Amino acid sequence: AGTMTRVRVAMVQIDTVVGDLDGNVDRVLATLDEVADCDLALYPEMTVTGYPLEDLVHKPGFVIRSREAVERVAEASGSCTLVVGFADVGPDGPDGPAHNAVAVCHGGRTVGTYHKECLPTYDVFDEGRDYEPGSGPLQLFRVGGVRVAVTICEDLWVAGGPVGRFLDGGAEMIVTVNGSPYPQGKQAARESVVTATAAA
Repeated sequence: AGTMTRVRVAMVQIDTVVGDLDGNVDRVLATLDEVADCDLALYPEMTVTGYPLEDLVHKPGFVIRSREAVERVAEASGSCTLVVGFADVGPDGPDGPAHNAVAVCHGGRTVGTYHKECLPTYDVFDEGRDYEPGSGPLQLFRVGGVRVAVTICEDLWVAGGPVGRFLDGGAEMIVTVNGSPYPQGKQAARESVVTATAAA
């Protein structure tokens, strides 16, 4: 019988403020001692910018400063891999649509970036207007000896989304960050979706 690899994961809840880049970075940095003994720490969707950004994401200077803010977090990262959300510059540069993104930070630098692929446009969401969907190549990150795939919120909930591609590509663990509203009964709905995805 083989041995199971153990990965210690921290799910970090911080009270982000929309538009407060410096304050949100400081909120992340204040948690680093608490997660230092973990292998992986997951922060909310759009950690350094706050969420939802709405029209603020259409300001090119803000998106550029968002990238700079997440690099401050990366520089402070150590042996615990941090997954931190931010608004990233899109394929058309700072004047075009941005990406809803996460940076994977380890050892003082950003080791990878993932762009959200499935953009919700219902209820309180209008991400199809505000962001460019991700279309990058498959990326897996080795954390604690395990091949980890990173997704963002809706990517986990949509049938035919990126999760199946990650599993086919060898992912042993899928982690998802999100910042969606939390109505009564949502935990059960989330568990149902995740169970169905894991069983597929």
